[in-house]
Formats: sequence, C-alpha cells, structure tokens
Amino acid sequence: MLDVCLLGSGGMMPLPYRWLTALMLRYNGSSLLIDCGEGTQIAIKEKGWSFKPIDAVCFTHYHGDHISGLPGLLLTMGNAERHEPLTLIGPKGLERVVSALRVIAPELPFQIIYKEITEPRQVFEMNGYRIRAFRVNHNVLCYGYTIEIDRAGRFDVERAREEEIPMKFWNRLQKGETILEEGRTYTPSMVLGPDRKGIKLTYCTDTRPAKSITENAAGSDLFICEGMYGEPGKEQKAVEYKHMTFKEAARLAKEAEVKEMWLTHYSPSLTRPEEFMEDVRKIFPNSHPGKDGKSVELDFEEE
Repeated sequence: MLDVCLLGSGGMMPLPYRWLTALMLRYNGSSLLIDCGEGTQIAIKEKGWSFKPIDAVCFTHYHGDHISGLPGLLLTMGNAERHEPLTLIGPKGLERVVSALRVIAPELPFQIIYKEITEPRQVFEMNGYRIRAFRVNHNVLCYGYTIEIDRAGRFDVERAREEEIPMKFWNRLQKGETILEEGRTYTPSMVLGPDRKGIKLTYCTDTRPAKSITENAAGSDLFICEGMYGEPGKEQKAVEYKHMTFKEAARLAKEAEVKEMWLTHYSPSLTRPEEFMEDVRKIFPNSHPGKDGKSVELDFEEE
C-alpha cells in the first residue's frame, strides 16, 4: 500500500489557506518527499505524519516555491537527532543549490547523498520502489516523477512441491531471494507466477503539455498534475510562462489513460478551483481539484 498526501497545492507564494508545493509518499516504513516549498514542515505536522522516516527528497526544479522549505526541514531533522543518510534527487546543479541553502543549516548530524539527474530520463531504485525522472517543458530545467511499486507473481505451492523445494525456503523465494543450498540453486522463478499489476503514481508541475508526460504517466493509478490556471482566458498566459491550464492537464490525463487525476500548483489568483471543474470533467471525468492535505491510499488490485 502506498500512502499519498498532497501537502501543499499552491504555486508562486503561500496563502493563508494554501501551502506551497509538496507531495509526501509513505511505503513500507519509508517516506519520500517530492518538492519542499515554504510551509512543508507545517503541512506534515498538520497531517500528523513524521519527518523521521523521510529517506529521500526529489526536486522538480529549483524555483523558490519548490525548494524554499528545505533548510528548515534539514534543521528540524538534525534537531531530532537524525543520523541516517538523506538522499536528495534533482536536476543538474543540485549540490550547488542545496549547499547555498545550507548556509543557514551548515552542521547536520547526518550525511546528505546527492543524486543528480543528468539525462532526459533517469531511473533510481530505493526502498522497494522505482523513481522515474523525466524532463518536462518549463522555462528552467524541470523534471516530473513517476513512482512505481512492482508486485511479484503469486506463489505456486504445487510447483514448489513438484520442484522438491524445502518449505523453509518458500518465504525467502517469495521475497525474490535466490538461494544456493547443497549444490542446488533455488530461484524465485521456480515458484512464482507472472508478475501482477503494481502501483503507479505520476507527479508533474511547472510545465507545458509534453509527450514525455503522457508516456511516463501512461496507466498511472493517480496522476497529480499542474493546473496553474482554471479560469477562461488564461491560455496565453500559460503559454508565456510555461504552465498549464486545467483543460490541458485533463487532456494529458485522457491521453495517458490514467485512473484518476488531481490538479495542483494553483496560481495565487485562483481561489476556488472547484468552480472550474465541470468543463475539466467533460474531458476527463475522474478529475479532482487537489487541496492541502488531500490524501489517498493506493493499494494493489484484488484478484
């Protein structure tokens, strides 16, 4: 099961009722943060979640509304006597940008591991999930992220017995381990059926519609997408500043055949995004306006 919380749904500046951009995911005791705008710490506290299990922070790009909350978060982690390494993932310039921000958080009791994205598409594996970074189309170098959790095939008891595999190895094989015992090798493929459908989430902000988005979001259980502008007449502004309208996001969701879409990263002038959802749902019916604290549990499909 993947816990998802849209911590902040605002773009450009925080508002009394809307924090800046951040998404937090929890899986199997590990937490992943995507973007860390101002107010992210407060949003995490409001949700009732913890900073301690955060193992990685991914950045879409380095505009202030996506990274300005990082120094405070690092300080809080340090004051909580965290000692486990923290992994940061982001576009080129990651270490330089973070080092500049750390002028106000120079001494930390934990190591920071920098993983810079150097290609248009790049994959990172950690903590039982896969992070796919893909370049999008903003006025600075910017990436979207797809998070995938695989699901192995069903354990076949009859095959295990036919292969005369000792029962003491069944659990380890089911978890994907290969075992060498008394000159014989036991592999997961000997006891597992075809891979089953896993969980897939895609997140992107600060971009024009792009082919890379539909390709990477294809079939996602949840697609969280920028909707900077919902009001009619904002199309040219979206083009000029390389952002998206609600309708453009809906077309991407339709093309990618996702299950559900949440809109996020609203313009400060967009105070009631729900007022513009009727036309959006005409394009993609399962569309919802994101809001701070909006959460869902994504689970494996029942068979």
